[in-house]
Amino acid sequence: MRQLIAGNWKMHGRLADVAAYAAALGQTPGHVDLLVCPPFPLLDRFSAALGGSVALGGQDCHAQAQGAHTGDVSASMLKDAGASYVILGHSERRENHGETNAEICGKTLAAMAAGLTPIVCVGETGTEREAGAAEEVVRTQLRHSLPSDFAGVVAYEPVWAIGTGKTPTEADVTAMHGAIRAALVAQLGAAGLTVKILYGGSVKPGNAASLLALPEVGGALVGGASLKAEDFLAIAAGAPGV
Repeated sequence: MRQLIAGNWKMHGRLADVAAYAAALGQTPGHVDLLVCPPFPLLDRFSAALGGSVALGGQDCHAQAQGAHTGDVSASMLKDAGASYVILGHSERRENHGETNAEICGKTLAAMAAGLTPIVCVGETGTEREAGAAEEVVRTQLRHSLPSDFAGVVAYEPVWAIGTGKTPTEADVTAMHGAIRAALVAQLGAAGLTVKILYGGSVKPGNAASLLALPEVGGALVGGASLKAEDFLAIAAGAPGV
Protein backbone atom coordinates (compact mmCIF):
# COMPACT_ATOMS: atom_id res chain seq x y z
CA MET A 1 0.00 0.00 0.00
CA ARG A 2 1.42 3.39 -0.99
CA GLN A 3 2.00 5.61 1.99
CA LEU A 4 0.35 9.01 2.32
CA ILE A 5 2.50 11.92 3.52
CA ALA A 6 0.18 14.78 4.51
CA GLY A 7 1.30 18.28 5.46
CA ASN A 8 -0.90 20.26 7.84
CA TRP A 9 0.09 23.91 7.53
CA LYS A 10 -2.26 24.95 10.33
CA MET A 11 -2.51 28.78 10.49
CA HIS A 12 0.69 29.45 8.55
CA GLY A 13 1.47 30.63 5.03
CA ARG A 14 0.66 33.51 2.72
CA LEU A 15 -0.19 33.76 -0.96
CA ALA A 16 3.38 34.81 -1.68
CA ASP A 17 4.64 31.45 -0.38
CA VAL A 18 2.65 29.27 -2.76
CA ALA A 19 4.55 29.49 -6.04
CA ALA A 20 8.00 28.57 -4.70
CA TYR A 21 6.62 25.78 -2.54
CA ALA A 22 4.61 24.30 -5.41
CA ALA A 23 7.64 24.45 -7.68
CA ALA A 24 9.76 22.60 -5.12
CA LEU A 25 7.16 19.84 -4.89
CA GLY A 26 7.75 19.11 -8.56
CA GLN A 27 10.53 16.84 -7.23
CA THR A 28 8.02 14.64 -5.40
CA PRO A 29 9.24 11.06 -4.77
CA GLY A 30 7.26 8.71 -6.97
CA HIS A 31 6.70 5.94 -4.40
CA VAL A 32 4.41 7.94 -2.07
CA ASP A 33 1.31 10.14 -2.28
CA LEU A 34 1.78 13.73 -1.14
CA LEU A 35 -0.98 15.87 0.34
CA VAL A 36 -0.82 19.53 1.37
CA CYS A 37 -3.48 21.00 3.66
CA PRO A 38 -2.99 24.79 3.70
CA PRO A 39 -5.30 27.41 5.24
CA PHE A 40 -8.59 27.81 3.35
CA PRO A 41 -7.64 31.06 1.54
CA LEU A 42 -4.63 29.38 -0.09
CA LEU A 43 -6.43 26.35 -1.51
CA ASP A 44 -7.43 27.84 -4.84
CA ARG A 45 -3.96 29.30 -5.45
CA PHE A 46 -2.34 25.99 -4.55
CA SER A 47 -4.72 24.13 -6.82
CA ALA A 48 -3.70 26.29 -9.78
CA ALA A 49 0.01 26.09 -8.96
CA LEU A 50 0.17 22.32 -8.44
CA GLY A 51 -2.08 21.36 -11.32
CA GLY A 52 -3.05 18.08 -9.69
CA SER A 53 0.48 16.76 -9.17
CA VAL A 54 0.00 16.84 -5.39
CA ALA A 55 -3.30 16.33 -3.56
CA LEU A 56 -4.84 19.16 -1.57
CA GLY A 57 -6.94 19.12 1.56
CA GLY A 58 -8.77 21.39 3.97
CA GLN A 59 -8.15 21.54 7.71
CA ASP A 60 -11.80 21.34 8.77
CA CYS A 61 -15.34 21.52 7.40
CA HIS A 62 -18.84 22.08 8.72
CA ALA A 63 -21.28 19.20 9.11
CA GLN A 64 -23.94 21.06 7.11
CA ALA A 65 -23.79 21.61 3.35
CA GLN A 66 -24.78 25.27 3.69
CA GLY A 67 -26.51 27.67 6.04
CA ALA A 68 -26.12 30.52 8.51
CA HIS A 69 -22.75 29.43 9.91
CA THR A 70 -20.55 32.50 9.91
CA GLY A 71 -16.87 31.72 9.52
CA ASP A 72 -17.39 28.08 8.63
CA VAL A 73 -16.62 26.28 5.37
CA SER A 74 -18.60 23.40 3.88
CA ALA A 75 -17.13 20.24 2.42
CA SER A 76 -18.50 21.09 -1.02
CA MET A 77 -16.73 24.48 -0.88
CA LEU A 78 -13.45 22.69 -0.23
CA LYS A 79 -14.16 20.37 -3.13
CA ASP A 80 -14.84 23.35 -5.42
CA ALA A 81 -11.52 24.93 -4.35
CA GLY A 82 -9.56 21.85 -5.43
CA ALA A 83 -9.44 19.77 -2.27
CA SER A 84 -9.80 16.01 -2.27
CA TYR A 85 -9.14 15.47 1.47
CA VAL A 86 -10.07 17.17 4.73
CA ILE A 87 -8.53 16.84 8.20
CA LEU A 88 -11.16 16.36 10.90
CA GLY A 89 -11.01 16.06 14.68
CA HIS A 90 -7.46 17.35 15.05
CA SER A 91 -6.60 17.70 18.73
CA GLU A 92 -6.28 21.46 18.31
CA ARG A 93 -9.90 21.56 17.08
CA ARG A 94 -11.01 19.24 19.87
CA GLU A 95 -9.28 21.36 22.51
CA ASN A 96 -9.53 24.92 21.18
CA HIS A 97 -13.04 24.62 19.73
CA GLY A 98 -14.51 22.01 22.06
CA GLU A 99 -15.32 19.60 19.24
CA THR A 100 -16.93 16.37 20.38
CA ASN A 101 -16.69 12.93 18.82
CA ALA A 102 -20.32 13.25 17.71
CA GLU A 103 -19.61 16.54 15.94
CA ILE A 104 -16.58 15.02 14.23
CA CYS A 105 -18.70 12.11 13.06
CA GLY A 106 -21.17 14.57 11.53
CA LYS A 107 -18.36 16.35 9.72
CA THR A 108 -16.99 13.04 8.50
CA LEU A 109 -20.35 12.14 6.99
CA ALA A 110 -20.50 15.56 5.30
CA ALA A 111 -17.02 15.14 3.86
CA MET A 112 -17.82 11.72 2.46
CA ALA A 113 -21.09 12.98 0.95
CA ALA A 114 -19.17 15.76 -0.82
CA GLY A 115 -16.64 13.32 -2.29
CA LEU A 116 -13.78 14.21 0.05
CA THR A 117 -11.58 11.70 1.84
CA PRO A 118 -11.73 12.45 5.58
CA ILE A 119 -8.59 12.16 7.71
CA VAL A 120 -9.96 11.65 11.21
CA CYS A 121 -7.49 12.37 13.99
CA VAL A 122 -7.33 10.54 17.31
CA GLY A 123 -4.86 10.65 20.17
CA GLU A 124 -4.37 10.80 23.90
CA THR A 125 -3.01 13.50 26.20
CA GLY A 126 0.08 13.03 28.31
CA THR A 127 -2.05 12.66 31.43
CA GLU A 128 -4.15 9.94 29.79
CA ARG A 129 -1.05 8.03 28.71
CA GLU A 130 0.52 8.27 32.17
CA ALA A 131 -2.72 6.87 33.61
CA GLY A 132 -2.50 3.85 31.30
CA ALA A 133 -5.65 4.89 29.42
CA ALA A 134 -4.14 5.77 26.03
CA GLU A 135 -5.54 2.87 24.03
CA GLU A 136 -9.01 3.09 25.58
CA VAL A 137 -9.15 6.85 24.89
CA VAL A 138 -8.28 6.25 21.25
CA ARG A 139 -10.73 3.36 20.90
CA THR A 140 -13.50 5.57 22.30
CA GLN A 141 -12.64 8.35 19.86
CA LEU A 142 -12.75 5.90 16.96
CA ARG A 143 -16.00 4.32 18.10
CA HIS A 144 -17.83 7.65 18.26
CA SER A 145 -16.05 9.69 15.56
CA LEU A 146 -16.30 7.22 12.66
CA PRO A 147 -19.61 6.42 10.95
CA SER A 148 -20.41 2.78 10.27
CA ASP A 149 -19.71 3.24 6.55
CA PHE A 150 -16.44 5.10 7.08
CA ALA A 151 -14.27 5.37 4.01
CA GLY A 152 -11.21 7.45 4.74
CA VAL A 153 -7.96 7.72 6.68
CA VAL A 154 -7.21 7.71 10.41
CA ALA A 155 -4.34 9.72 11.87
CA TYR A 156 -2.92 8.86 15.29
CA GLU A 157 -1.41 11.92 16.91
CA PRO A 158 -0.46 11.66 20.57
CA VAL A 159 -1.48 15.11 21.79
CA TRP A 160 1.58 15.43 23.99
CA ALA A 161 3.88 15.00 20.97
CA ILE A 162 2.34 17.60 18.66
CA GLY A 163 4.75 20.50 18.18
CA THR A 164 6.79 19.55 21.24
CA GLY A 165 9.68 17.74 19.60
CA LYS A 166 8.81 14.66 21.67
CA THR A 167 7.85 11.37 20.03
CA PRO A 168 6.65 8.08 21.48
CA THR A 169 9.00 5.12 21.37
CA GLU A 170 8.79 2.90 18.32
CA ALA A 171 7.28 0.23 20.55
CA ASP A 172 4.56 2.65 21.69
CA VAL A 173 3.73 3.64 18.10
CA THR A 174 3.62 0.00 17.02
CA ALA A 175 1.35 -0.94 19.92
CA MET A 176 -1.06 1.93 19.31
CA HIS A 177 -1.26 1.41 15.55
CA GLY A 178 -1.94 -2.27 16.17
CA ALA A 179 -4.71 -1.36 18.63
CA ILE A 180 -6.20 1.06 16.11
CA ARG A 181 -6.16 -1.59 13.40
CA ALA A 182 -7.94 -4.04 15.68
CA ALA A 183 -10.53 -1.40 16.58
CA LEU A 184 -11.13 -0.53 12.93
CA VAL A 185 -11.71 -4.18 12.03
CA ALA A 186 -14.07 -4.58 14.99
CA GLN A 187 -16.04 -1.51 13.86
CA LEU A 188 -15.91 -1.76 10.09
CA GLY A 189 -15.32 -5.44 9.39
CA ALA A 190 -13.13 -6.25 6.40
CA ALA A 191 -13.13 -2.58 5.35
CA GLY A 192 -11.12 -1.83 8.49
CA LEU A 193 -8.18 -3.76 7.07
CA THR A 194 -7.62 -1.26 4.26
CA VAL A 195 -7.90 2.05 6.15
CA LYS A 196 -4.56 3.88 6.16
CA ILE A 197 -3.36 4.80 9.64
CA LEU A 198 -1.03 7.80 9.63
CA TYR A 199 1.32 8.70 12.45
CA GLY A 200 1.61 12.35 13.46
CA GLY A 201 3.39 14.22 16.23
CA SER A 202 6.81 15.85 15.75
CA VAL A 203 7.59 13.96 12.53
CA LYS A 204 10.87 15.28 11.13
CA PRO A 205 13.35 14.27 8.42
CA GLY A 206 15.55 12.72 11.10
CA ASN A 207 12.94 10.31 12.50
CA ALA A 208 10.61 9.81 9.52
CA ALA A 209 12.20 6.71 8.01
CA SER A 210 12.14 4.74 11.26
CA LEU A 211 8.56 5.75 12.05
CA LEU A 212 7.27 5.07 8.55
CA ALA A 213 8.81 1.58 8.57
CA LEU A 214 6.80 0.45 11.62
CA PRO A 215 3.96 -2.07 11.25
CA GLU A 216 0.53 -0.58 10.41
CA VAL A 217 1.98 2.90 9.81
CA GLY A 218 0.54 3.95 6.45
CA GLY A 219 2.07 7.40 6.25
CA ALA A 220 2.49 10.58 8.26
CA LEU A 221 0.55 13.68 9.18
CA VAL A 222 3.26 16.33 9.37
CA GLY A 223 2.90 19.70 11.07
CA GLY A 224 5.69 22.25 11.28
CA ALA A 225 8.13 20.26 9.15
CA SER A 226 5.73 20.47 6.20
CA LEU A 227 6.16 24.25 5.96
CA LYS A 228 9.59 23.85 4.34
CA ALA A 229 9.36 21.98 1.06
CA GLU A 230 12.80 20.45 1.46
CA ASP A 231 11.92 19.00 4.87
CA PHE A 232 8.56 17.75 3.64
CA LEU A 233 10.19 16.03 0.68
CA ALA A 234 12.87 14.53 2.91
CA ILE A 235 10.17 13.01 5.08
CA ALA A 236 8.43 11.61 2.00
CA ALA A 237 11.71 10.19 0.76
CA GLY A 238 11.99 8.20 3.99
CA ALA A 239 8.82 6.24 3.28
CA PRO A 240 9.39 2.62 2.29
CA GLY A 241 8.87 1.73 -1.36
CA VAL A 242 5.82 -0.22 -2.49
